[in-house]
Amino acid sequence: MMFALGAEMAIIGLVALVVFIILFAAKQYKRCPSNKVLVVFGKGVGGGASRTIHGGGTLIIPLIQDYAYLSLEPITVEIDLRGALSKKNIRVNVPASFTIGIGTSPQMMGSAAERLLGLDESTIRKQAEDIILGQLRLVIATLAIEEINQDREKFLNLINENVASELNKIGLEVINVNIRDITDESGYIEAIGKRAAAEAINAAKVEVAQEEKKGAVGEALQNRERVVAVSVEQAAATEGKKKAERDQRIAVARLEAEGVAAEAAATRQQEVAVSRERAEAEAGKKEAQRNQRVALAGLEAQAVEGENTAKADIATRNAALAEAEAEAMRRSQVARVEAQRLVFEKERMLESARLEKEVIVQEEISKRRVEIEAEAHAEQTRRHARGEADAILAKYEAEAEGIRKVLEAKADGYNKLVKACAERPDIAPTLLLIEKMPELVAEQVKAIQNLKIDKITVWDGGNSADGKGGTAGFLSSMIGALPPVHELARQAGVELPGYLGRMTDTEKRGLGDKPKA
Repeated sequence: MMFALGAEMAIIGLVALVVFIILFAAKQYKRCPSNKVLVVFGKGVGGGASRTIHGGGTLIIPLIQDYAYLSLEPITVEIDLRGALSKKNIRVNVPASFTIGIGTSPQMMGSAAERLLGLDESTIRKQAEDIILGQLRLVIATLAIEEINQDREKFLNLINENVASELNKIGLEVINVNIRDITDESGYIEAIGKRAAAEAINAAKVEVAQEEKKGAVGEALQNRERVVAVSVEQAAATEGKKKAERDQRIAVARLEAEGVAAEAAATRQQEVAVSRERAEAEAGKKEAQRNQRVALAGLEAQAVEGENTAKADIATRNAALAEAEAEAMRRSQVARVEAQRLVFEKERMLESARLEKEVIVQEEISKRRVEIEAEAHAEQTRRHARGEADAILAKYEAEAEGIRKVLEAKADGYNKLVKACAERPDIAPTLLLIEKMPELVAEQVKAIQNLKIDKITVWDGGNSADGKGGTAGFLSSMIGALPPVHELARQAGVELPGYLGRMTDTEKRGLGDKPKA
């Protein structure tokens, strides 16, 4: 009894232990959903710092192991890149949206477990934004602005290659890249767009003009063909109508001629029969023969006359028909010529419009160019003349300033000279005259410097009233002919000092002075 009770208790305990182990194992067995990565870390996780699982599950050993989840949900990173320097040194603004997420390859899940485990979404977004900004600037620096704006596929491929390789290092991968409108601070992209739009508009205008030209030419050709075809058909219809009328008149004339001939034949047969009846009689035989011959001659004459009348009628109708045919042909040719004239007129109008569009517009452009060049040349001439006038004015102002300073210096010198001669003011004019003496002497020399004396012959006998020879007297007279220096100074109101000599009374009288009483 006791043994049975102990066995039951052991069985119950064993069952309870098994149930506990199963419940504990079920509690420690962690399953990984499809939108997360299970990271197991601690002892016994393999050679690395952690073990990552995507899908499925694993048993977590208590105390020595622990676990955490990494979310695989996409993270949107808004990038507002401003002032990025492109290959041609043009700064561009590249707003973009990057959709990223943790990769599911073993290597990327291990990198994410090492660098992103325990970080919230905003921190992960900030790290990814820094990496994307750096790589995006690097990609833009290798491309010209035309390549960025036009070849978006190449731009996106380079972004995926550079950005993805850097994000993979922290366990992230690029899911999608959305580049919005690219702009630049200088307006270069907008200018490119305007130029492309203008080129497209101009090309469209040219194509429209070409198509309109083709349409106008085709319409003119169709109109010409229509007019020609209508004229040909009308001429053919007129010709057929005239032929039918001619055949009708010929048939009617033939039938009338046949009726007349038949009637004449019947009459002749009747008269022949009467003649035969009368000829049977002896009395009227000769008369019947004569009548017969007369009747025959008359019938033949009538037949000939009928044939001639029919032939004349037929000739008249043929002439009318020929005349109608000629008239129809003339009208057809007139209509054809008129159609050709209309076509040529249309072509001339088209050619005139083309010449007006091409030549007159070019002439107007050339005229405008000449006007602009003339205005530019006139403006250049005005500026050149204004510059020369300013230069001449500056020159004269400088010369006037120099003269003014010279005069001021002279005035200052004269003032100082007068102050120096305060006790003897009569000395100042004398000093000034002495200063100008070389110039005065030079002017006196000019009086004889141009005299051309080739040869002077002096017959000197040595006999003169004052005892001088003839040669000495000639030279004295020549020198005396010059105004004396003292007289020159006297006329200037200056008294020369005594050491320069004095004039005698005779010399003074010779110069016109009266002797003093």
